[in-house]
Amino acid sequence: MVDMQLYDTATGMVRPFSPGSIARIYICGITPYDSTHMGHAATYVTYDVLHRRLVDRGHEVRMVRNITDIDNDLLERARRDGVNYLDLAFGQKRRFDDDLEALGVLEPWSEPRATSAIPDIRGLISRMLDDGAAYVVDGWVYFDHHASTGFGSISGYTRVDMRTIGERRGEDPTDRRKKHPLDTVVWQPSALDEPSWEAPWGSGRPGWHIECTALSMRELGTMDLHGGGCDLVYPHHEFCAAQLDSAGVPSTGHWTHQSCVHLEGEPMSKSTGNLIFVHDLIANHDPMVVRLAVLSQHYRTTEWEWKDELLLEATDRLARWRAAGSGEGPLDAVREALDDDLDVPTALAAIDEAAATGHGTKAAAALLGIAL
Repeated sequence: MVDMQLYDTATGMVRPFSPGSIARIYICGITPYDSTHMGHAATYVTYDVLHRRLVDRGHEVRMVRNITDIDNDLLERARRDGVNYLDLAFGQKRRFDDDLEALGVLEPWSEPRATSAIPDIRGLISRMLDDGAAYVVDGWVYFDHHASTGFGSISGYTRVDMRTIGERRGEDPTDRRKKHPLDTVVWQPSALDEPSWEAPWGSGRPGWHIECTALSMRELGTMDLHGGGCDLVYPHHEFCAAQLDSAGVPSTGHWTHQSCVHLEGEPMSKSTGNLIFVHDLIANHDPMVVRLAVLSQHYRTTEWEWKDELLLEATDRLARWRAAGSGEGPLDAVREALDDDLDVPTALAAIDEAAATGHGTKAAAALLGIAL
């Protein structure tokens, strides 16, 4: 069987993606402090299509999708709303599960919580400290980005870009405790109203990046693919890669990212509030229409814009597919398109043609996760 071709962010190339009989995939999950928006939906639907095609190709897929249930944003939202952070996380995670189930996203092989990895995180930090890859200042522990000779290889950003983008995405280059502005927190003292765990260097809680590093090592070890939204390229995935490298974990095969979804010219984000929520859309539309609307855009389409017209087009497409009836139809054409860097728009066109010429569409649609 010819290898699947898939874009790799680190090399900037579409190249063969050829996992063994077991495909080990880590997808960065949600921080459950708000509802699932269409940026989330695009990411998880994309990796769901990859999941389905890998199974179709005969692989066992071990897809891990973590839950970041200890994080600055989660704690700040819980404090603002006057609720326990675990209660907030539980409610939002339940809504997330309902949204993804409605969209037909397969369950992951494992869905570990960051708080389940505290012993792993402490052990990893101890190892970093012993190896000189991290240092302690006043109970704060920082990862020294110089500990990985490949730092910067995922994003390809300059140090100036890293500082600017990192500050916009939660890093603090002005922190005077740091040896270098680009170093990142792996452990910090907790505020009085925050959860805290004991550690040899002082009680506190983990930083963001170390959570996924520890979870990916525990759940999968070496990964065939590590993915997420485009906003994770830097700093999150850059530091995950650097920390794995410093721990001696073999390089991840592919780093793959879903393009950000825009609304009115700006990326959808919780910080700007320009969000379209999944639960609102599926309350008024067939969830398969919402899924088809997402799939109409190639996952690497730069800055694609969410518009209501996408739902109208998807509604018409779904009706035509359902009217065409069962049968394999263009299954081979869909497989070929998916193996070409997940070219779902081409796969949709093949199913459209089959429906228009009286051929069955059910099996081909199912490979895309569309229930007819």
